[in-house]
Parts: sequence; structure tokens; C-alpha cells
Amino acid sequence: MRQQPPVRTPPSLDGLEVTGNPPHAQFLATEHWSLLATRSMTWTEIFSRTGTYLTVLSAAVIALSLVANTTGGFGQGFRTFALLVLPVVLLVGVGTYFRLVEADIEDAWLVIGMNRLRHAYLELAPELEPYFVASHHDDAPGMLQTYSFRSRVGPTHWLSGSPVLVAIIDAVVTGVLIAVVCQAVGAGVVLRTIAGVLAALAAGAVLGAIGYRKVHRVSGDYRPRFPS
Repeated sequence: MRQQPPVRTPPSLDGLEVTGNPPHAQFLATEHWSLLATRSMTWTEIFSRTGTYLTVLSAAVIALSLVANTTGGFGQGFRTFALLVLPVVLLVGVGTYFRLVEADIEDAWLVIGMNRLRHAYLELAPELEPYFVASHHDDAPGMLQTYSFRSRVGPTHWLSGSPVLVAIIDAVVTGVLIAVVCQAVGAGVVLRTIAGVLAALAAGAVLGAIGYRKVHRVSGDYRPRFPS
């Protein structure tokens, strides 16, 4: 008697049997492109927000220099103008920092979503795994592999990020603002310099702590479905 060939068990997506020629791959690809488009808009917003803040900061510095030249130095007119302009610049900077932190969190979620879709691709076609450069795991190492094609990044990677750079600029603006306030109330050079430096360090620490708490709160509640 002729022996029947073995029946190949089809792959499944969380218990959903993939038989015949269903459009699962098309659905997954459509979702992948949707996430990719959203991620592109997120990065565009990051660049736009950062560029807008730097433009506002540059305009404020130029305006302050023109006022200093017009009023003949850093007298009462310069201090009044600086006390009006610098708080606005700082407000824009702080708002930009918080939005950049939120955008980075949203971008991380999008990367996790695309990693899950790659995991589904490999369930449909396991033989394609050697050709995937990005990760198909939705845990922290998998996300880092998709971000930077390595499982671990150093401090230079974090320091070069837009939120960190904006936070540093915000801290410097805070220090300058406090120094101008001290000058307006008649403090000496040494006192206002110390106050400005301490204010800059305190502002940097506060912004860093708030950003870390936001990221830690989101990552602490997350449970990967396809860990490495």
C-alpha cells in the first residue's frame, strides 16, 4: 500500500491556526507599515520640537545682545528685558523636554509593536529568521537590538539623545535666569555666580529625575509576551 506523506502542522498565531492561504501576512504587513508611519511622525515631531526650541533660544540670545548694546551694558534695561524673556524661553524648554520624553516612550512602544509583528512573521515562516536584522522579541534586549543593533548601549548613547541635550540647555537657562535675578536684587558677582551654578545643577537633577520616573513607571508595568 502506498504510504501517505506526513501532514505538516501549520504554524499558529497565539492559537489561531494558519491554514490554506489566509491574509494574515497582509494584515501583519499593513499593521507594520502603520506603526512605521507613526514612528516616522514621532521622530519628525522630535526634530521639529528640538529645532523650534533652539530657534527660540537663539532669538532670545540675539535679542539680549542687541539690548545690551543699545542700553550700553548690563544695566537696569538689560535686566528688565532678560527677566521678561528668559522665563518664556525656559517655559518653552521645559515643555519641549517633557514632550521629548513622552515621544521617546511612544517610540519605544512602536518598536515593541514592530518586534511583535516580526515574531508573527517568523511564526508564519520560521526559515526567514537568519535574514532578520532587527529583533523579534518584545523585551528590553530585543528593543535595544532594534534601536541600535546591539543588546547594550553605553552612556554616550544616552547623553547624545535629544531629551538629555534639551535638559542640559534648560538647566543652563535656569542658572542664567537665577543669576540675573540675583543681580537685580543687588547680589555680588561671587554670590550670583554660585547661585546660578547651584540652580543649574538643581534644575538638571529635577528634570532628570522626572524623566527617569516617567520611563521607569512605564517600563515597570510592562510585561513582554515574547521575551528573548
